[in-house]
Order: sequence, then structure tokens, then C-alpha cells
Amino acid sequence: MSRESEDETDLFMENAAEVIEGLTKELQELYQFRDMFFENHPIEMATEKNKLVEEKKNVLVEKFESIDVDTQIPFSLRAQFLYMKGRCYNISPTYDSRSTQCLSKAVKLNPHLVDAWNELGECYWKNMNVKDAKASFEGALKHERNRLALRCLSIILRQESGERKLKEATAAILKSVELAKEAVAQDIKDGVSWSVLGNAYLCQFFMVSQDPAVLKSCMSAYKQAWMDPIAKGQPDLYYNKGIALKYEEQYAEALENFEYACRLDPPWGPPKQELARLSQYLTSADELVRTRGKLKGKKIQQMVQSIDKKMLGPYTPGTFHTFGARKSVTLDVTPIDSLQEGANEGKVLLARVIGSIHSESAVPLIDSLQEGANEGKVLLARVIGSIHSESAVPL
Repeated sequence: MSRESEDETDLFMENAAEVIEGLTKELQELYQFRDMFFENHPIEMATEKNKLVEEKKNVLVEKFESIDVDTQIPFSLRAQFLYMKGRCYNISPTYDSRSTQCLSKAVKLNPHLVDAWNELGECYWKNMNVKDAKASFEGALKHERNRLALRCLSIILRQESGERKLKEATAAILKSVELAKEAVAQDIKDGVSWSVLGNAYLCQFFMVSQDPAVLKSCMSAYKQAWMDPIAKGQPDLYYNKGIALKYEEQYAEALENFEYACRLDPPWGPPKQELARLSQYLTSADELVRTRGKLKGKKIQQMVQSIDKKMLGPYTPGTFHTFGARKSVTLDVTPIDSLQEGANEGKVLLARVIGSIHSESAVPLIDSLQEGANEGKVLLARVIGSIHSESAVPL
């Protein structure tokens, strides 16, 4: 190496802190451009987002790659520099092996660099290497309880629960909820953490116990997430919220959320599939109502006349039952037209099903009933809307 080159290297190393500070600012601006894209661009540009981010990434990558870390960066700053370089590579939605290389070196040089552990975990995750991703996030938590590692581990625990026995899966899901809660507690304005908590509650509701309070907490978490402009631009927030709304039979809102998720990320398949399935389900339901199950009036009348209160069995009016924490609940058989919007406690519907709709993602309230008599079945429900019909079929 010539004397002139050595002088240039020495000068660069003296100013390395300033160089890293400048690169840090540019890296922050790059991530802000990606995360706040829909705050600054119309949603119609969704198909161009990844391309525009990639173009800006490549410009910054050239600056990082023009610097020789071994000769131009002081040893004390190398771990930080490698972390930033790896984070720059990792902004792409697909896995970049160069990112893993940089971040692995960074954590070896400085095992206490929590940000590098977290970024390395995300790299492994993109590469479908859940085992090493989990180890990286756990490595970050050994040095500091931080919300990024907490919420990522929350997601991983839910993914792993599908491969476990029921008891172990339940414990994993509940642990997932606790980790997500801790992440939120560290920064209550972080919408991404709120979104992860909402997903954890949703998983708990379906996989552990269908407690309405859990679903309420889920929807509340999604509402908090939506208040953060970063989380607000993530398609998975609307997709998962749509799933919860579909279960609650809030179909109009569910369709809106699936549609918006499609607009935010046009190539993503799941929202499109759910939108198509729910649209088909509602179309079929509408047709079934209009055609009265495609049954003739005489057949319907015979089915109605065959309904006998003896079918109520133990749910005879005036009897007392215990539902959850409620004791001595008096039951009363009620026509569907007498139900009110909201809670209808103690009301029993005695009915016959005159038609059913196949659904690959079943909505429990409807799909649990069978065509014909449903003896001994009690329908405990909330009325969320009604359809006017001048030729109503009494239930």
C-alpha cells in the first residue's frame, strides 16, 4: 500500500464516526420511506412500493460496499457498521444472504448488540429457519428485554403450537399472549406490537377457549394498532382483523378489511382468497333466503307444523340452568321476530333448518346446525342485523 493510500485510510478512520452517523441517518430515512409509504403516496402506487424501496436500497448499498470494514472502520465501530450494513440488505421482503453474513459477524464482534441479534433473527425468519430465528431473538432478550424480540417470539410460539399436543399448545399460546402484552407495555404507541397482541388474542380465542372477552380484547388491540401510521400501512393488520370480523358475522366490515389488505399488497394471496370465499358465502346465503331453501311452500309448512316443544328436552320454558358464572337462568322459548338487537339472555329458539351452505372456513353459528330437526340444540346469539321479508317463514 502506498503512503498516499495509507494516509487516506488513516484520515477515513479518524472520521469513521461521522461517516457512520451519516449512514445511520440515511438508513433511518430508507426505513421511514418504506414504513410510511402509504402516508406519503396514494394506495394506487402499492404495486410500485417494493420497486421504489429497492431502488433506494441499492443506492445506499453502494455506499456501504465502497467501505472496507477491515481497513477503514476502527475495531470499536465495526460491529455497529456491520449491523447497519446487514440491516440495509434486510429491508427487502425476500431473504438476502449478505444480510446474514454481516449480522453474524456483528454479533460475534459484539454479543451485547441487541439490535443486531434482532435483525439476524428476522433474516433467519425470512429464510424459513425458525429454529435459528428463535435462538437469535432469545439471544437479544438475554441482554435486554426489548419489544421487537418479545413480539417476534410471540409469533414463533404460536407457529410452533400447531406441532404440539393440546396441553403444550395451549401453554404456548398463553405464553405468546403474555410476551405480546410485555411488548406493548414497553411502548404503548407501537402499533406493530398492538397488532401482534391482537393476533395472539385471536389465536387464543380459536385455539384455547371461545371467550367473548378475549375476542373483545383482540378487536381493541387492532383498534390501537390502527392508530399508528406504520401499523396502519401493514396489510396483515386488515387481513387478521377481517378474520375476526367474519367470525363475529360483521360481514360488511370483514369484506372492507379483506379488500383493503388486497389493495395494500396486491400480490399477496390470502386476502384475495378470503374475500372470494366470503363473497361467495354471502351470495349463497342471499340466494337461500330469497328462494326459501329452494323448498315449496307446502313442504315448508309441513316442516313448521312438525315443530314440537317436546323437542326442547331439558330446555323447557321455566326451567333453571347454569351458564358459565350465571346461575338460575330462566329459559323462555321465543319467536325469532321477538328477538332484540344485542343480548337476548335466557331466550331459546326452537327451529328447523331448511337449507345449509358449504363453507371451507366455517362460521360456527350457522355451520354447527344440520339440515332438518336440531333437537336439543339451543341457539345462544346476538342479533347484529335483520332482513325484512314480506313472506317471512316463521321459526
